[in-house]
Amino acid sequence: GWQVSTKSGSLSYILPCSRLPVQLMSQVRVYTSNGQKKDLGSEDTNGSARGETLHKVETGQDTANAGQKQSSPKQPIQVKVKAVLKKREYGPKYTQNNFITGVRAINEFCLKSSDLDQLRKIKRRSPHDDTETFTVYLRSDVEAKSLEVWGSPEALARERKRRKEAEIKYRENLFRNQRLLWEYKEFFGNTKPRSSTAAMFFKGPGKVVMVAICINGLNFFFKLLAWVYTGSASMFSEAIHSLADTCNQALLALGISQSARTPDPSHPYGFTNMRYIASLISGVGIFMMGAGLSWYHGIMGLLHPHPVESLLWAYCILAGSLVSEGATLLVAINEIRRSARAKGLSFYQYVVQSRDPSTNVVLLEDAAAVLSVAVAATCMGLTSLTGNPYYDSVGSLGVGTLLGTVSAFLIYTNTEALLGRSIEPEQLQRLTELLESDPVVRAIHDVKATDMGMSKVRFKAEVDFDGRVVTRSYLEKQDIEQLLQEIQQVKTLEELEAFMLKHGENIIDMLGAEVDRLEKDLKQRNPDVRHVDLEIL
Repeated sequence: GWQVSTKSGSLSYILPCSRLPVQLMSQVRVYTSNGQKKDLGSEDTNGSARGETLHKVETGQDTANAGQKQSSPKQPIQVKVKAVLKKREYGPKYTQNNFITGVRAINEFCLKSSDLDQLRKIKRRSPHDDTETFTVYLRSDVEAKSLEVWGSPEALARERKRRKEAEIKYRENLFRNQRLLWEYKEFFGNTKPRSSTAAMFFKGPGKVVMVAICINGLNFFFKLLAWVYTGSASMFSEAIHSLADTCNQALLALGISQSARTPDPSHPYGFTNMRYIASLISGVGIFMMGAGLSWYHGIMGLLHPHPVESLLWAYCILAGSLVSEGATLLVAINEIRRSARAKGLSFYQYVVQSRDPSTNVVLLEDAAAVLSVAVAATCMGLTSLTGNPYYDSVGSLGVGTLLGTVSAFLIYTNTEALLGRSIEPEQLQRLTELLESDPVVRAIHDVKATDMGMSKVRFKAEVDFDGRVVTRSYLEKQDIEQLLQEIQQVKTLEELEAFMLKHGENIIDMLGAEVDRLEKDLKQRNPDVRHVDLEIL
């Protein structure tokens, strides 16, 4: 059985009561987290006494069992002690090693720029494409400086509250001043040079929209006069159609001007989707004003027919409308062809994917206008030949159906664009292959590429980086001889910890630089990609 027990330091052994000779370690070393080692010695006084007792027991047993074969050779028991660093407890909130910019330090801690001159300045890799490095400060240093300046956390909190109230008051005054400035411009005239927003309406989609507004406005005026003179249901539908087109294109012009606004903290990705919103509302307007009123007037004409007056002037106005609407249609077609050629797409793909919603609306509205003029002229001709007013009412229903089809297409395409549809599979495959062909990337997962509208793509992927390649890239930029000397000088745990922390942080910075490089490559090789989010696995 187990009858004999020995103890050395904090290590205990239970030995069987056989003739197994025991030889304890002559010395036990215990390493602490700070790198110090403690020698517990060979054996303490109690250990010596227990050793003597054990010797006596062994001697008695050897005498009683004389004549038996000699004991087996002595086998020492070895104990391995693992040296580990003591785990640090950071708590639920730890901000001592955080870096903050000078702007945040001034705004959040109510400091002056002169206060920051006395703090440690740290150069870090910049998150912006236009600069390589920028200056940051340790948050702990900034907090200590703010307490030194304001005396106590309570005083700092009071100052923050006061500045918040002053900011709210400033915004209220700014809104009031902007309104006064607008009134001043209306009274004295705006002598400010033409802005970039106004210049948008002299080229591209803005030019197409402005031409359409002018032509459709004139068409509405003349068609309305023709309807008042003739009382034709088809002419009324045409007048309503031109009015709807004018209003919708004015809405498109508003969307174009709003989409040119610069991003702000509330809208970090900008206002480009305002074009899709305006086009969506335009599609709803075409359906309500154009299709709805045309159907209503056509149905009323079938239920309550009345004779149609001379249609000569109506034919003349329809002919002029056909020419003007055709001219606007040609302008829209040429603009879409030019844009589609620049994107490497066909005319059909460019329209269906709603790459330029404003031009698409003008194109479809003018195409519907040309077809509706042909339908109205045909039905009015049948009415004048046969004297039957039902043909005219059927023409009004036909124009309403055509407008309803156009509005349904606009609502569908713009809704798809606003929901954030994925890009084409071929384009996504090119982006994926570009990442996977890079040596620092092992694999990519959960790839998402969303079309944000107006040829702006947001790309997101989970990336499994090859740590060996990243580390090798770091070592290639170091002096290996000097690095070897640093390793040879490491003697204690404190020196080892400092060495690992120094180069570990540098390797993390190298990994961040690799992420920036990949994002830059994606944007350069695919100009449509504007926002890239690579998450490290």
